[in-house]
Amino acid sequence: MAAMKYDTIVLGAGMVGLGTALQLQRRGQSVALVDRRPAAEETSYGNTGIIQSEAVMPYSFPRNLGDIFSAAFNAKTESYLHWSALPHLAPWLYQYWRYGTPERVLQSAAAAHPLIEQCVPSHRKLIEEAGVGHLVRETGYLKLFRDGGKLAESTAASQQLKERYDITYQALDRKGVSDIEPHLTGDFAGGILVDQPISVSDPSALGKAYAELFKQKGGDFLTADADTLEAVDGGWRVQNVNGAITAANAVIALGPWSGEILRQTTGVKVPLQAKRGYHMHFGASGNAGLSRPVLDTDNGFCMTPMTGGIRLTTGAEFTRMHAPPTPIQLNRVEPIARTVFPLAERLEKKPWLGQRPCFPDMVPAIGAVPGHKGLWVNFGHHHLGLTLGAITGQLVAEMITGEAPFTDPTPYRIDRF
Repeated sequence: MAAMKYDTIVLGAGMVGLGTALQLQRRGQSVALVDRRPAAEETSYGNTGIIQSEAVMPYSFPRNLGDIFSAAFNAKTESYLHWSALPHLAPWLYQYWRYGTPERVLQSAAAAHPLIEQCVPSHRKLIEEAGVGHLVRETGYLKLFRDGGKLAESTAASQQLKERYDITYQALDRKGVSDIEPHLTGDFAGGILVDQPISVSDPSALGKAYAELFKQKGGDFLTADADTLEAVDGGWRVQNVNGAITAANAVIALGPWSGEILRQTTGVKVPLQAKRGYHMHFGASGNAGLSRPVLDTDNGFCMTPMTGGIRLTTGAEFTRMHAPPTPIQLNRVEPIARTVFPLAERLEKKPWLGQRPCFPDMVPAIGAVPGHKGLWVNFGHHHLGLTLGAITGQLVAEMITGEAPFTDPTPYRIDRF
């Protein structure tokens, strides 16, 4: 059987791959979107649902010695380090620490800003085309603080972001928090309403709607394994369940699996590490409800109203990517979350586990792979895969088709390390 031919093969049907495929399609390309699973069923399934138009500053490595020791010995619930994985993690953690200086954090923020600035508009276009506006909330998200001093510090930092990047916010006292979320409980000093981001009530449904839009516009969504990617004369080939597919271009958009596929295919090694995270859906007691995602800043968990219940998501777990699930963080934060909101029963038999693909500078890799004609990357979006999927898809699509990029792609090059 003759190979099916396309302009571009996009590997990965998470939010980043979907955004890439749709943006290429919009520019007249014939596109094969391939994955071993249906759309948005891996990392893009289990996030907080926030499209974070304020998230310019990266999640950097702590510089305070007390915070470092606290994280190392798992004294806080926002992160959990498996010491057995430390020999594997140490080189990446060292680089993560190196990129945590104030100067380098600002460099990462400068790289993130043009992407963050366009993340909501780029999604709105696709949401309108896909007809899923009913999934969207325009209510921003709420950060909660128990300590007045930390609230004041965060308010000052929010003001700096407003002055530098025009990111708006509302500082709330305890009454202000109760006014917008009357079912929250606990002794809070107040909160910060981050009002520009939007959120969705079902990230996986959003991804599946994008996949349907892609197919309606003539795209082929095929079942294939990225492990079969190989260079051939004139481009790249992947083995579909029904045979081979070829294209002049291939885009690796496989989230946490991207680094291994890139190394296997080209020998190119990159410092990509997965931060793992868990979630569980809960019922709500009585008539209690939330109108927006709520972040407990002291404990690093978020509660989001979803179509499947109240989703409780954890912070970062540091271990080997393929290590067995160990939902220690979820079990630690659940009792705390119950003091913040009247959660009812767990709605699932076991917690969901996902992987956040992170480079040490918390900046994604977007663009061509030097020395490998026609091979492109779009991965490493750390905590912002949902947020940045559509806009980074636009950037790589512009580069592939020869269109002038909307922003300088230099900060995202794969060989910057």
